Amino acid sequence: MKTKKLSILFVIKQSKQNKRGLCPINFRITYNKKRKEFSTGQFVNPKHWNSKVQRVLSKDVNYNYINGQLSLIAQKLNNTFLKLQLQQDEFNVGDISNLYFGWGRMKEDTLVSYYNKYLAKISKLIGKDIKEPTYKKFEYVKGFLESFIQFKFKTKDIALKRLELLFLDDLEYYLKTERNLGQATINKIIQRLRRPVKEAVSEGYLDKDPFMLYKAKTIKTRVVFLSPEELQIFEKATFTQPKLQLVKDLFIFCCYTGLAYNELSRLEHKHIQKGFDDMLWISMKREKTSKDFSIPLLPQAEVLIDKHQSKGSLIFPKISNQKYNSYLKEIGAIIGVEKKLTTHIARKTFASTVLLYNDVPMEIVSELLGHSSMKITQDSYGKIVQKKISLEMVRLRKQTKKDIFN
Repeated sequence: MKTKKLSILFVIKQSKQNKRGLCPINFRITYNKKRKEFSTGQFVNPKHWNSKVQRVLSKDVNYNYINGQLSLIAQKLNNTFLKLQLQQDEFNVGDISNLYFGWGRMKEDTLVSYYNKYLAKISKLIGKDIKEPTYKKFEYVKGFLESFIQFKFKTKDIALKRLELLFLDDLEYYLKTERNLGQATINKIIQRLRRPVKEAVSEGYLDKDPFMLYKAKTIKTRVVFLSPEELQIFEKATFTQPKLQLVKDLFIFCCYTGLAYNELSRLEHKHIQKGFDDMLWISMKREKTSKDFSIPLLPQAEVLIDKHQSKGSLIFPKISNQKYNSYLKEIGAIIGVEKKLTTHIARKTFASTVLLYNDVPMEIVSELLGHSSMKITQDSYGKIVQKKISLEMVRLRKQTKKDIFN
């Protein structure tokens, strides 16, 4: 194994020459391809400096004193370096300079330990800056982190300074092969793990972000939604069981409003307001982003609100997400729709079949879905627009041929 060496270089800073024509002398230490530079507190006439031997020439009146100070600095740096080597622990150029100046070594901590501190910190923000489900997602990541460290390193924790880009590559491989997780889930786990690591950098536990060059693998996802024909089949279906009929109505309502389950389940009469155009609008906060949003009520959605007028503040009867999805699965089997029905599919049906297929501009779709940027909408629904263009071009070809032969 090649021993890493400490390089000490004395240089003058000619760009910082003072009024007396003297330049400051700095010392530059380099270790493991990283370097730091500091002032020696000494000054010299640049004509009296020998850069080859890094010392003051004898013609300078203070050469003896200055050269003695430089030698003392070099000796102290070498002693500091030797002291760190004898500790038989990993260290970096920051540790060398910190110990030299008497600042002590850089802060040290371990990954799981620091992650626990981060969890404790953000737990106090629940209900203020973050929601409890968000905290639970970070807590969920901790379990995978601990199991990976045990699997890979045969220990319960590792030092933060051991982190490198390869750590994420190995973690990704472990989650894929040992835990059978999909790429989308893996990307989310790594994304949340990187948050406290970045914070560790800002707090001085790490010199730099070890995962700076990491690029998440892109996922090619197919947007699943009900076609106009499938939506029509769904709307025409009737059920004798009240629960199935309710869930069918809720699903159709989401297809014409784009509401997520959490928004649907807390929709109240106060959220239905008359807009500037004298039309009825849904006005509430987006559960995911806590941002205000407004959606105009289409006739199909208005009919369902009138149908389910309840005495309480909520518009629709309450039903758990689990039961809702279970009944949707049952409905799909009954009416012959093979797609896995969820509120998310209803939201995508709203964007695709209800809006884009009816020539609603992409920027309006983006606004109604509450996306933070147009790119998110374009990435998700761009192909649907292409399909719409293709259908229109087929129609145009047929019309053109008809005009030619008539």
